[in-house]
Amino acid sequence: MFHRLRQDINSIIERDPAARNTWEVLTCYPGLQAIVMHRWAHWCWTRRMKWLGRFISYLARIVTGIEIHPGASIGRRVFIDHGFGVVIGETAEVGDDCTIYQGVTLGGTSLHTGAKRHPTLGRGVIVGAGAKVLGGFTVGEYAKVGSNAVLLKPVPAGATAVGNPAHIVQKDAMSAATNPFAAYGVTPNGDDPLSKALRGLIENAVKQELRIEQLVATMKVAGLECQSVADCDKLNSAQLNKLVE
Repeated sequence: MFHRLRQDINSIIERDPAARNTWEVLTCYPGLQAIVMHRWAHWCWTRRMKWLGRFISYLARIVTGIEIHPGASIGRRVFIDHGFGVVIGETAEVGDDCTIYQGVTLGGTSLHTGAKRHPTLGRGVIVGAGAKVLGGFTVGEYAKVGSNAVLLKPVPAGATAVGNPAHIVQKDAMSAATNPFAAYGVTPNGDDPLSKALRGLIENAVKQELRIEQLVATMKVAGLECQSVADCDKLNSAQLNKLVE
């Protein structure tokens, strides 16, 4: 038990620059306290002391603001940062080295008792603040779920999911594993698939406009007059890309 606790504390110090020492993490980090109390509750739950397990999780919610069902499976070195408002359901599975921020819900969409209703997070998954992961699917290893995303489908290993409903951005799983941590699931290159698609359309429209101007000029040189049309403003790709950002 103490070995796992030391691992948890060290992982928090590695991932949170505000964590100054072991004593501060142990006494002032509700995410760590919720994980420790969940282990007590889960131990009771798996030994048919279900009421006691639920009561311990209830006390943990009062103390920390984090609700973890005693039936949930939580791996090693899981860091719940800030943590207020985090809800983890009964059949959820959280892999080793995952990071979960405040306001996250790992929720279920099925009403069938005994079914796998809640998500499974693979090793090293990061779930940003306010994200909702709903359903009995798997989020692959080292994947990231952006803040306030609403995720309703599986995510491949190393990918990033952003938006509502969440859109998946494919990444290289090996590169994600070598540099797995990104605070709040925010990637440095801003890989929102919708913004990428819009930028591509803007660039394509600018190229099409240039090509049309070249065709019209060539026709005039050849003595072919085109029917005159009203002039319009040219596309400003830099200005439009700023709007997309």
